[in-house]
Amino acid sequence: MNAIDRQLAEDRAMRDAAYRLFKADLDLVRGDLAARGVRQRVADRVGDAALDTMDDAVDYAQHHKGQVAAGISAILLFLFRGPLLDLLASLLPEDDGRDDEEPA
Repeated sequence: MNAIDRQLAEDRAMRDAAYRLFKADLDLVRGDLAARGVRQRVADRVGDAALDTMDDAVDYAQHHKGQVAAGISAILLFLFRGPLLDLLASLLPEDDGRDDEEPA
């Protein structure tokens, strides 16, 4: 057997081994899909992504407490602007529209 025939035999053996490995992986994926459907996999992925996002938000809030507090304060002031303005108006004296000084 010359060098080319030996190399061809080695390459075929490698190809066959890679094909067997691929088939084994494909069988594992098919079995896993049969046990747990696509819908369940998508739900798990979405749930994991939501948990990761929540973890990132908590980390950000821990490192930027002042900015988070300012943002929450701005939102609360915006939401309760009507009652706050009414409270301020009740604390200030009413203006009857007349000037205190009479013209001469």
